[in-house]
Amino acid sequence: MRLSAIVPATDKPVQLERVVSAIRAADDAPDDVIIVDEAPQAGPAAARNLGAARAAGDVLVFVDSDVVPHTDAFQRIRAAFAAEPELAAIFGSYDDAPPETGAVSGFRNLLHHYIHQQSPGEASTFWAGLGAIRREVFLAAGGFDAERYPRASIEDIELGLRLARGGVRMRLDPALQGTHLKRWTLGTMIRTDLRARGVPWVALLAREQASPSGLNLGWRHRLSAAASIGLVASLAGRRHRQAALALGTLVVLNAPFYRLLLQRRGPAQAIAGVGLHALHHLTGAAAVPLGLLEHARERR
Repeated sequence: MRLSAIVPATDKPVQLERVVSAIRAADDAPDDVIIVDEAPQAGPAAARNLGAARAAGDVLVFVDSDVVPHTDAFQRIRAAFAAEPELAAIFGSYDDAPPETGAVSGFRNLLHHYIHQQSPGEASTFWAGLGAIRREVFLAAGGFDAERYPRASIEDIELGLRLARGGVRMRLDPALQGTHLKRWTLGTMIRTDLRARGVPWVALLAREQASPSGLNLGWRHRLSAAASIGLVASLAGRRHRQAALALGTLVVLNAPFYRLLLQRRGPAQAIAGVGLHALHHLTGAAAVPLGLLEHARERR
């Protein structure tokens, strides 16, 4: 089985050399590494499609240009596909040791890690940060929708939804991990959660008439969003008892995640993480009407 690693790098990422070096030095490394760094106006969806067209491997392994795969990542991918010929795609998660020291970076990267670690096994979505798919399955599906998603967005989620609708098997392997090198700011977090992910995700669900489930769309996420809205509304109305109840609900619902923040980043960032988590949920709630409006515009 031949593996082709594809790294979209059209935005000239400063971490590219470190990422590519880790891929080539990994155990049972890919047979070829394709770096797509031309066409600076192209988004990651188009860059990944271009890399797939150049690949000769039986399996395409997509690695984001700011994700350093663990040394055993490609061994795990090879073993999974070799053991299960019917498996079409597999993906993993960020690890729990993001190097950026800021509170927002720690919160955002560890939130992704936590969500993926809580959802192992059969999946109805795909993640291209560190994810592999059989080449013939990818080509049959038409690849990523680069026309609809010309910039970094939910192109991997949309591909996963199409694959799931086609009945192919996908899996989330929580042991398949990479270190995320991205530095997050409050501004980039809000813009990503709202415009790059939240709005197009709601529009996708409306377009496909799909129910919000899996990963960060489960019941806990929705109750946490309701608690965050209740917290802000209570504070605005100076209803301190209700605010305390909403805050307590948010903490109880997400205690394991906040415990992870405490263990990995310390008390100050764990406390900051509660507020950042509420903001994350509020941004997601704001994306719902905007996403429905986007869907209505698409239909027109």
